[in-house]
Amino acid sequence: MSTSSLTRRVAGMVLDFALPPRCPACGVITDELHAFCATCWPSIHFLGDGGCDTCGLPLEGTEADRCGRCLAEPPKIDRMRGAVGYDDVTRSLAIRLKYGRKVALARTMAKYLAPLLKGEQVLIVPVPLHRGRLWNRGFNQAQLIAREVARVAHAPIAPLALRRVKRTPSLRGLSGRQRRQAVRAAFIADPAQVSGRRIVIIDDVLTTGSTADSCAQALRKAGAGPIELLSWARVVRPVDIMR
Repeated sequence: MSTSSLTRRVAGMVLDFALPPRCPACGVITDELHAFCATCWPSIHFLGDGGCDTCGLPLEGTEADRCGRCLAEPPKIDRMRGAVGYDDVTRSLAIRLKYGRKVALARTMAKYLAPLLKGEQVLIVPVPLHRGRLWNRGFNQAQLIAREVARVAHAPIAPLALRRVKRTPSLRGLSGRQRRQAVRAAFIADPAQVSGRRIVIIDDVLTTGSTADSCAQALRKAGAGPIELLSWARVVRPVDIMR
């Protein structure tokens, strides 16, 4: 073992002793970084890569490959996946990252998102914030998650490939129809970066898919190839959209 490797190993042991890994949800000490404790783990609905072939919505009790919504009204995105279902625990992580400035949670989310990235030759593109909101918040949570996913997956990232040119109101508590109206024509994409590329959009939460569809519309206009979406949490129960 080299001197530098030994130094890093000793430093890691000292850091683990002084600041042991903790559960991202409740804060109790765990065995490894970004891992949930034995109490919180069973309460989280890990979605994985199953469900509807298109949107990833769980299809329990059926042998169908696609959900009824995707059959009736195919989305603008070729494949959507969420790492976990949207509930009190996973919602709290998204809120703490976005509003509590707990930026280390982006790495936690990426740990469970990166395995959902399929294939090669992808370009990772985060959902952008409007410059006014970015100025107030100081960071874009989707970009933080995207950067970590790109690091784990060794994939290229284009944080400026999409721009939000319309300042939209907060979508929290809005219905699906209100969300679609709010984000209509809100984004533009850079053809020089996305034309002909397979795009993977990264976001923190997927609710109705209105923001994702608006992003996809801009990317298609710029000549992008297949478009996918990965999000940390996705709404499975319609009642959770209004939370």
